[in-house]
Amino acid sequence: MKKYLLFVLVPALLFTMLPKAHAEVKAESFSLSPYIGGYTFIGKEHLETMPVYGLRAGYNFTRHFGLEAVFDYISTEGKRNSGIGDVDAYNYHLDMLYHFMPEARLVPYVAAGFGGHSREYEGGDDVSRPAFNYGVGAKYFLTEAMALRGDVRHLILRDDGETYHNLEYTVGVDFIFGGVKEAPAAAEAAPAPVAEEPPLEPVPAAEPAPGHYKYCVTLHGEYDINRAAVRPEDKDEIAVVGEFMKKYPTTTAVLEGHTDNVGAPEYNLELSKRRAEAVVDSLVKNYGIDRSRLEARGYGMARPVASNATDEGRQANRRVEAIIDCAFDVKEVKPPERLCMGLVVDFDTAKADIKPQYRDELAKVADYMKKYPTTTAVIEGHTDNVGGYDYNMKLSLERAENTVRYLVDNFGIEKSRLSAKGYGYTRRIAYNNTAEGRAKNRRINAVIDCVVKK
Repeated sequence: MKKYLLFVLVPALLFTMLPKAHAEVKAESFSLSPYIGGYTFIGKEHLETMPVYGLRAGYNFTRHFGLEAVFDYISTEGKRNSGIGDVDAYNYHLDMLYHFMPEARLVPYVAAGFGGHSREYEGGDDVSRPAFNYGVGAKYFLTEAMALRGDVRHLILRDDGETYHNLEYTVGVDFIFGGVKEAPAAAEAAPAPVAEEPPLEPVPAAEPAPGHYKYCVTLHGEYDINRAAVRPEDKDEIAVVGEFMKKYPTTTAVLEGHTDNVGAPEYNLELSKRRAEAVVDSLVKNYGIDRSRLEARGYGMARPVASNATDEGRQANRRVEAIIDCAFDVKEVKPPERLCMGLVVDFDTAKADIKPQYRDELAKVADYMKKYPTTTAVIEGHTDNVGGYDYNMKLSLERAENTVRYLVDNFGIEKSRLSAKGYGYTRRIAYNNTAEGRAKNRRINAVIDCVVKK
């Protein structure tokens, strides 16, 4: 037996010389496991303990649960004075495994399964019996794709009302193929220093801070060619912003200017900024809004909301957006055109489940949508940069979809009024090189379309 054991252990020892990767049981992975050991026929079997040689082929549905098909062979003989000659015995069964601590290098498990046990006796009189087995074992990962394995099984055989007990104890090697690797926890990540991350783009004005809301109004003013002055007939639209900010003196606002695509980009960028500044001047002069509460930004033709191929589309793109930051109960406010909420919802690492303690946070969205039943909402999911691009895109979408499902199941919001989008780490609002920055980037936003349908 020692000679055969070398065929299992020598390759394993060679693999220990390879660089070690993060080892774990991976969901959706396949395994092929040759093994060798001993097999004892207990009690009235009257057969000698002998070596067993076998092969397992498995599939892990999740990190914890796996399924294995097993086949092994024992060449034995009858005990002295038993009258039994040489015997070839075979075990074949299908087992379920449950792995404890699947993310560790040493993974203990329990197993149980059912199959058959067949014997071929010298001179004939072959038999086959149903067999149930259960046992324990452990896998020790040498590399991401290989693990040493020890296993002990108790086999219970039935034949013509008789029960027989066998014991199998083996060592072997698991060769692992494929599988989905879990993203590492944020605490284990080694984020790149700030210098290696691309510079942050300015945070969009409509990006809400947790606990605040962004009340968005579009001012579709008619501007003369090459002019930025506000026409008298457009002052009623500006009055909506002015009266709102007078009523709520703790609010601040960003005025964003936008143009169509007629003219050079540089010219349109400057023109859009002047138009936004003109609205700021009007709010200061006509409504007494303190200038420190207002900011003007110009985006030129960079953010169209319609096609510039038609007069109507170009008119829609010539606009000023008023984005007001609010820290109060917006349920008491007449609906704006859009309302953006930053939800304080924390998720476990690599998980998308919503915890019960965030019910009150999500109730803010639900209560608002119930009060204004013509509104619709887009739930946006965002992540930090821990894990790959595809993984984070999928995770952010799952978190957004679970938020939608929670609003439907717990608050009765119609599913047709909600949609989910996942952006992964593509819309960061902070650097990912600190725990605080990563926490800011892991967020859920609710963008509510508040235009009342006629």
